[in-house]
Amino acid sequence: MASSVFGKSNQPLAWILALMAGGFVTVGIITYRAVQSPSPAAQLEKLTVPVNRQTLAVEIKASGKVEPIQSVNISPKNPGRLVRLLVEQGMKVKQGQTLAVMDNMEVYAQGMQAEARAKEAYANLESAKRRIPEEIRQYQAKFYGAQAGLKQLEAQLKQAQQRIPKDIEQSQAQVQAAQSRLRLAENRLKRNETLVNEGAIAQDQFDSVINDYLGAKANFEETVRRFEQFQKTASPEIEAIQQQMVKANAALAEAKFALDQREKTQATEIAQLQAALAGTQAQLEQVKIQYKDTVINAPFDGIITQKYATEGAFVTPTTSASSTASATSTSIIALARGLQVVAKVPEVDVGLLRLGQPVKIVADAYPDQQFEGRVIRIAPEAIVEDNVTSFQVTIGLINGQEKLLSKMNVDVTFVGQQINDALVVPTVSIVTKEGKSGVMVPDENQKPKFKPIAIGLVLDDKTQVLSGLNQGDKVFIDLPDAPPNKDKPN
Repeated sequence: MASSVFGKSNQPLAWILALMAGGFVTVGIITYRAVQSPSPAAQLEKLTVPVNRQTLAVEIKASGKVEPIQSVNISPKNPGRLVRLLVEQGMKVKQGQTLAVMDNMEVYAQGMQAEARAKEAYANLESAKRRIPEEIRQYQAKFYGAQAGLKQLEAQLKQAQQRIPKDIEQSQAQVQAAQSRLRLAENRLKRNETLVNEGAIAQDQFDSVINDYLGAKANFEETVRRFEQFQKTASPEIEAIQQQMVKANAALAEAKFALDQREKTQATEIAQLQAALAGTQAQLEQVKIQYKDTVINAPFDGIITQKYATEGAFVTPTTSASSTASATSTSIIALARGLQVVAKVPEVDVGLLRLGQPVKIVADAYPDQQFEGRVIRIAPEAIVEDNVTSFQVTIGLINGQEKLLSKMNVDVTFVGQQINDALVVPTVSIVTKEGKSGVMVPDENQKPKFKPIAIGLVLDDKTQVLSGLNQGDKVFIDLPDAPPNKDKPN
């Protein structure tokens, strides 16, 4: 057949060239189709990776900043002029060390006045403690004197009441005796009068009888007068004593009342003086505190990080700091103690952190040097910035305190426990279907098919598979292009 063709042709060379060109085109088309449409096995090898087992080192990366462990802005409690500033920025200080002194001359003068008032109040109290007992003793003496006078009058009354009836009875007996003598003398006179008239007795003898009669009569009259006098004076004497007793009782009651009142007012007066002393002492202590507040001391060991004021400046608790010092504080100076790193960890990673976990730290200022630390605190509440939720994690430094400075930016890596022999797939292979996580695996026709799996730890480009796959299974990391007019595999 080939010879007949050549035989019929008048230009055999042209035919040969045409056939060669056609062959080249055919080979090119076949080669192009082979390149553009690889075999199913080659395509599957390119789009899938096998599931294997690896050792996963859990590392969580975050950014942070070096912060003081304790920082305080030191301000005066009261406005005033700063007369002495004893520290400079960068200086290390000890707890209790004097940092600055405010103008305190006015407070010093107030303290002297308060101290004088306190001494005066103390002297008044001590004087009252000596004076009041003496006054009470005087009131007691008056009371005891009035009490003794009343008892004396009571004794006089008792004596009078016992004595006067006896005197009256005795006087009455004397009257009766005088009356008997008078009757006897009168009878004798009558008998002798008859005898003298009869001349039986001499006139002298009769005169003697008359004299006896007259004496008995006079004696009787005298005893009667005394008896009547006793009766008249007995009642007024008792009444006088009783009146004196009324006055003595009133004087006793008055003395008792005065004594009781003084004893009662003693406690009140002492209490008032003690209160006055306490008030002056409180004022003195207040001034002492004000004076102490003018001397500003370091509350703890640390370093002066900022200096906001200079000597001679009038400083108040609300004075704005100098803008030249890059300050936003309202203080004289800023004091900081120690260094730590505060990092912001995304919400999805915070569950992997634990206290004491080791941390690798790299500062922007020292990119070629790695520092070490440990997690000392995980914030219990998240912060949201630009719709990103994160937690503040505080890292204690193990080394680097001599190089790191406050407010330096750092990158931190939280080093977790290793997971040995973990089943791992590329994170890019994870897909979600109907709310379930899974991967696309080849079916019997080498087409992608969804298979749900249980996911464990996710570390950047690697994801741990807890169940659903076995070692050696293949998963799609990219899906093949769908044929024209055909749906893509699920």
